[in-house]
Amino acid sequence: MKRIFKISDAAQAELLCLNIFPAITRTLIPSLFPLANSPIYRFPFARTHTSNSPTFFSKTIALFADNIAHADSDAREELTKSVSLLREQVIQHADDFDKVIGVLEEKGTSLFRRYRGGSALIELLNQLVSCPRLALQVFHWRRTLAIIPMTTSEYAKGIALAGRGKNVDLAVDLFTEASNKQLKNTSTYNALMGVYMYNGHTDKCQSLFLDLKKEANFGPSLVTYNILLSVFGRLMLVDRMEEAFRELKEFNILPNLNTYKYLIAGYITAWMWDSMENTFQMMKADQVKPDIRTYMLMLRGYAHSGNLKKMEEIYELVKDHVNAKEMPLIRAMISAYCKSKITRRVEKIEELVNLIPQNQYRSWLNVKLINFYAEQDLLEEMENLIDEAFRRETTIRSIKVMKSITTSYFRCNAVDRLADFVRRAECAGWKICRSLYHCKLILYGSQKRFDEMESVLNEMKNFNIHCTKKTFVILYYAYSACGEKYKVNRVIGSMYKHGHGIPYGASPS
Repeated sequence: MKRIFKISDAAQAELLCLNIFPAITRTLIPSLFPLANSPIYRFPFARTHTSNSPTFFSKTIALFADNIAHADSDAREELTKSVSLLREQVIQHADDFDKVIGVLEEKGTSLFRRYRGGSALIELLNQLVSCPRLALQVFHWRRTLAIIPMTTSEYAKGIALAGRGKNVDLAVDLFTEASNKQLKNTSTYNALMGVYMYNGHTDKCQSLFLDLKKEANFGPSLVTYNILLSVFGRLMLVDRMEEAFRELKEFNILPNLNTYKYLIAGYITAWMWDSMENTFQMMKADQVKPDIRTYMLMLRGYAHSGNLKKMEEIYELVKDHVNAKEMPLIRAMISAYCKSKITRRVEKIEELVNLIPQNQYRSWLNVKLINFYAEQDLLEEMENLIDEAFRRETTIRSIKVMKSITTSYFRCNAVDRLADFVRRAECAGWKICRSLYHCKLILYGSQKRFDEMESVLNEMKNFNIHCTKKTFVILYYAYSACGEKYKVNRVIGSMYKHGHGIPYGASPS
């Protein structure tokens, strides 16, 4: 083999051996080619020595192209299977870390030695994502494994793992440790930037980005810019978000799906609907196919902006997913319909409301629907929601909503139902306003129920709601309509006493 292969073609030789002599390579490759420290290989095609004559290696690689892909797939599958066996044993002893260490020393050391380059640890940590504390313990043990030096990718994974556990100090320590070992690169910078972003340290994230740009041997990547776009978007720093996107394009870094999603999310946060739409169209023009999360973002944006036509178009594309899993989007669509004037909005709202499970109750949506049904004078639907609000101890503090409820009862001439509502609202601590009582005065007066009308004045007194000129005018016209002259004169006298004058057209007798 030494006679056949040139030293400059070492990588191609490794690849050839892996595919033609798989049994031999397991024992010979580590000694012949020290660089071959992982079973997962991704080598470039062999270089040609002349412009019109391919080398031996080029022909060989082309011949075995399918086998190469197959070997790579088999290696990945073998890695996943081996790590899964280790994971099961580690999880069995999760409550006793001494036993976990025993398992790792017995099984993990040989596995990590076999899969040098960090792939085994990264796969194990990925499989332990649901057990973050245990994953971090495994990572700490790996750092103590001196016979196999840590790699950059392992440090990057550990930094990210610490960040998900909100242990920012540990993430910084790991980044510093990697730097001191000359193992820092773009991936470790990206990992720590992600930690800062995830934990709300946006200033530190931006400062670290500036440090990365000063590095002589490497610089920002697409992931770096995606992190920046996410940070600026969340902070509604739209100018800086757009500047980062322009810089990305200037460096000829092609945006990916995440890039466009962060841009769209940033514009939605800032309520910049035209920019949101332009970015969505730009993404499609750049041949980047939207995924389900992209459609979720656009659906939310269209709902908040009140663009019901496009909201419904997107909803039809992803209806099954939204109906099953995206209750926040269902609520956003309901809110959009509540603010609209389109026909069939009541039916559309009811269809969506029926999709929300009982355990997904939200008080703000309940209040919004109460207000909506009140505006439509749909008393049954309104009262059902009011009953639910009382039952769940939701408190309405909005005067606008209380007036809307009162006005609905007034238009429907439902004074007894209004009286019952006011009584319950008083007991539940809802916002009590003078309009509630004025409405009761008018309705009782129109039905000549003067005793009940006058009892409303006592209710007002109990809640320290004083009579205004409007209160006396309501009483004046109610008594006047029924010829109650004595009571009319008494009301006029009270108005004089309080300095309100007398109602238009009235004259003292």
